[in-house]
Amino acid sequence: MNALLTLAATLTPMQVVDPALGIGLLVLIVAGLTVWQSVIFIDAYDRAALTVFGEYRKLLQPGLNIIPPFVSHVHRFDVRTQTLDVPTQEAITRDNSPVTADAVIYIRVMDAKKAFLEVDDYKTAVSNLAQTTLRAVLGDMELDDTLSRREQINARIRTELDEPTDEWGIRIEAVEVREVTPSRDVTRAMEQQTSAERKRRAMILEAQGERRSAVERAEGEKQSEIIRAQGEKQSQILEAQGDSISTVLRARSAESMGERAIIDQGLDTLATIGQSESSTFVLPQELSSMIGRYGKHLSGSDVSEDGAELESLGFDAETRELIGLDDIAEIIGEIDAEAEVDLEAMERQAKAITEGKSVDPDEQ
Repeated sequence: MNALLTLAATLTPMQVVDPALGIGLLVLIVAGLTVWQSVIFIDAYDRAALTVFGEYRKLLQPGLNIIPPFVSHVHRFDVRTQTLDVPTQEAITRDNSPVTADAVIYIRVMDAKKAFLEVDDYKTAVSNLAQTTLRAVLGDMELDDTLSRREQINARIRTELDEPTDEWGIRIEAVEVREVTPSRDVTRAMEQQTSAERKRRAMILEAQGERRSAVERAEGEKQSEIIRAQGEKQSQILEAQGDSISTVLRARSAESMGERAIIDQGLDTLATIGQSESSTFVLPQELSSMIGRYGKHLSGSDVSEDGAELESLGFDAETRELIGLDDIAEIIGEIDAEAEVDLEAMERQAKAITEGKSVDPDEQ
């Protein structure tokens, strides 16, 4: 078609020799222009609004479309997701702190007819609306919220943009605030506040550490005193048990000696008395009785009067009761039971100390 137009422009009346040839060439050019104006191709990611004599007729779909030539106008719309940059905006927060912020908006044309009929330039309209909404949202929040609640800002801006953009056939797919920057004075004050907060936390941690150390040290000293007292108590118990057992053993040894031992000791005593200058001797009745029973033994005989061999005899009932021989086993059992109870208490306390638990005063 461009070649035909170029050829027609280059021909001059002097070059046209045959009028019929000129008319045919003119008809060919007009037919080519008509076809060119009647056929239009729409891409797969586009939609097109068709107007004829300025009147909206229909929405053209992707592919080949036939339209009235010379009197039609086509407005194309990209229905893919598009990105709009929101320029940096200055705002004053609710606590009178100046901040600057910018954002990016992702939009998509959902209804090309509304985007054509309801708004002049949907991109410019959405961008301007996003700017005013961003300033309004920042002005309704405090400074700390604008810096820490980025998701809340995005959600509020998207909510504010949804209603008007729906009337334009535009859908807001996402809003992302890229940066919120306080003023220099505010930034400097925030840095000083952060530094002071860190110092305060460091001092608190140090004080807590010293307090914990003192508590641990006092607890350790307490547990040491408990263990030391328990050790001294156990040592005294063991010493008392040793004395008791020694006494019992001595009593049992005396019991096992019997009358033979008493006679032997009595004879030794008589030998000692005989060496003295005194002529009067006082003998206990028990010794005299036993000497009478074993007279032949004293004279050197190996047997007694009835021919029985001299044997050791045990204490009588009165003597056993006097020295408490019958109660020795019971006394030893009570001592051992008390020692076992004390040992179990010490083991429980030592286990509690090892596990870091407090010691029950009733168990001490």
